[in-house]
Parts: sequence; C-alpha cells; structure tokens
Amino acid sequence: MDISGATALVTGANRGIGRSLAAQLVKRGAQVYATARRPESIDLDGVEVLGLDITDPDAVAEAARTAHDVDLLVNNAGIGGAALLGDLDAVHTTMEVNFWGTLSMVRAFAPVLARNGGGAVVNIASSASWFVFPGSSAYAVSKAAVWSMGNALRQELAGQGTLVTSVHLGAADTDMTKGYDVPKMDPADVADAALDGVEADAFEVVVDDFTRMVKASLSRDPRDFDGQFQRFLNA
Repeated sequence: MDISGATALVTGANRGIGRSLAAQLVKRGAQVYATARRPESIDLDGVEVLGLDITDPDAVAEAARTAHDVDLLVNNAGIGGAALLGDLDAVHTTMEVNFWGTLSMVRAFAPVLARNGGGAVVNIASSASWFVFPGSSAYAVSKAAVWSMGNALRQELAGQGTLVTSVHLGAADTDMTKGYDVPKMDPADVADAALDGVEADAFEVVVDDFTRMVKASLSRDPRDFDGQFQRFLNA
C-alpha cells in the first residue's frame, strides 16, 4: 500500500507509539485522523483530531461515519494488564480494550475500507503475543488474541482487498513500560518499521531482535525459552 495520499485513522494517538505513528503518517504524505479518549491531549500538527473511546460502540460508529474516507486503519490503542488470577475486573477491562475494542474498530471500518478500495488494517500487537512477562499475564492473553484475530481477519477481509498487518515488538519507551527496567526502543523506530511493513504489504512486522528470538522459540520446547528468558530477566 502506498501511504502517500492515503487517509489514515490512528487510535491512541495522543502519546507513545500512537503519536509517533500519526506523526510519521503525516510526514509520509497521508491525511490523518488522530484519535484519543481525551482529544485535547493530542498535540500534533497536520492532523484532524477526533475523540474516541474504542470500547464505546456509539463512539466507534460515529468515528466510522465521520472518517468515511479512511483507507488505512491503525489500531494502536491499548492498555496493560494484571495477572489472570488477580483482579478479575482488571482482566475483563484488558480484554475489553485490547481485544474487543480493536475488533469493534475493524467491524465498523471494514465497510469503509471496502468502499475506499480495500486499503489496510494495522494492529499493534506485541512480543507478548508469544510469551508472558511476569505480572502481565492478562495483557499477554489479550495480545495473543490480537495476533490470532489479525490472522483470521486477513482471511475474512481478503475478498475486499484489505491487507491486515500485525506488528510485534518488545518494550518501547512509553508510559506503559515506565515500571520495567529493560531495554526500550524509541516509539518513532516502531512507527517507522510498522509503516514500512504496510508499504511492503507485509502480513507481519517483527520489529526487534528480542521479539524475533521470542517468535523463533515457538517451534522449540517451551522449557528452552523459559530458561533463556529467566537468564534475560536476571542479566
């Protein structure tokens, strides 16, 4: 897909990876709807700002009516999550935002994309689609669901010519990772890799070496990765 001249909508565009995605889309020549639950928190030039809570069906439907010219949907909005055996309400909230909210956006915008020639959907997943960082098992489950959802949607939307790209990365330097003492990427580098993938019609973008290592481990005995990951944590 050629991003220059595209019309994109980015969820969670007020900070972190979402802000970098919106800024990079503008730089690459796209028209951009930048959305957030608090639209006043978006401080980007050259975008059209929309208020959007992806867990609110009425707000999602209104966004699809307003942004009727979109041919690139970037599902970035998401939250962290606690342990599956911890606060069950927190687990439900994590799934509501990361999985159900993302699916709600795709369901609302799939007809818009079809009318505009097919276009593309980008889902920001995670290396946590394939492993669990201690204390964030609900987040990992939600991102595993986002990965699987992308694979399924790729089949369901193929008939209308819509590309579905899943983006997987380790820790980026965002508010979500403030409490983690691990190497972190610049969100701008993540945005560049994601959009390069869209322009290459990639099904999947694996951004960094850590995430490539995690994915490669899936074909091996999971005990091997567990030992490798414990060494990483204790390094």
